Amino acid sequence: MEFKHITLRHLKMRLKHPFTTSFGTQQDKEFILVEIKNKDGISGWGESVAFTEPLYKEETVKTNWHIMEDFLIPLLFKEPINHPDEVSQRFAHIKGNYMAKSALEGAVWDLYAKEQGISLAKALGGEKEKIEVGISIGIQKSIDDLLKIIDQYVTEGYKRIKVKIKPGWDVQVIQQIREKFPSIQLMADANSAYTLDDMDHLAKLDDFNLMMIEQPLAHDDIIDHAALQARLKTPICLDESIHSVEDARKAIQLGSCKIINIKIGRVGGLTEAKKIHDLCKEKGIPLWCGGMLESGIGRAHNIALTTLPNFILPGDTAASSRYWEQDIIHPEVEVNNGEILVPDGPGIGFEPNLEQIEEYTLYSKIFRP
Repeated sequence: MEFKHITLRHLKMRLKHPFTTSFGTQQDKEFILVEIKNKDGISGWGESVAFTEPLYKEETVKTNWHIMEDFLIPLLFKEPINHPDEVSQRFAHIKGNYMAKSALEGAVWDLYAKEQGISLAKALGGEKEKIEVGISIGIQKSIDDLLKIIDQYVTEGYKRIKVKIKPGWDVQVIQQIREKFPSIQLMADANSAYTLDDMDHLAKLDDFNLMMIEQPLAHDDIIDHAALQARLKTPICLDESIHSVEDARKAIQLGSCKIINIKIGRVGGLTEAKKIHDLCKEKGIPLWCGGMLESGIGRAHNIALTTLPNFILPGDTAASSRYWEQDIIHPEVEVNNGEILVPDGPGIGFEPNLEQIEEYTLYSKIFRP
């Protein structure tokens, strides 16, 4: 694979509805879109999922741009790439910066699949023709508002409901959801809002038959999560704590979780995500694919990854219309009865909407060897 040039675009898209978690509310999504073009004019596309503030992880849109421009892109141009798995090897001596690495690696994966004339799902070893998906619902102004939103998405057929929780918005909220929806697949996402001092309080969630509670404790912890999991009947799912297959191995060995959520950007790309998948399949740890308010480009990568066999729980990859008035791909991602059909066209299987991309772009820069 020889790259003619790489284009970085800084985009800003307005969410249809504000999205609130335990660490803040987001109305606009700024992100970096990566386009890598080969000498035949074929483009591969990737997306950085970093936010503008270092609230979820330490990376931001600005730090991603800096790391890609000054370190990672020169490494990609250093010599030809034969397979996308080589990208993470080439980036290995650059510490951290997983989302920056993932954005470039994702574009290489898309380009590779297009050059091979196969779908990204097939290039990754995926087996599914359709995937089950759930919905992630932020913290609302009132429980009544939350119940109405849940009712809407249950009616639309989403296979799993995830609700954000935080101290003061947790047990009572989950209880009222269960009273109205006794049989839905329900999970709670804490985004690291609790400590071990809250162990007895969190144990009250065991009464509500939750699929899991996601990342209740510190964003970088696997030790305390093991103590909490030993106390809870509800499975703990780790998110922010898992950056690599080594993190996953240690968490499984310690008993820190019973489920893992893979976010491609958080683990540094599709190659590392596949390694975590293979380990968890071997160890009997179910997986699902998390979301980062992606545009259609990132959403397409999530769909492809979820076709791997151990993604057995519904993920966060909702329809484009859940978040955007108009997405940046043709066709937009659609969900029918809680399922997404996996595209079988080359690469990500969706065509970037260049006109819409241009409208959302704040600035861009082209890099050449």
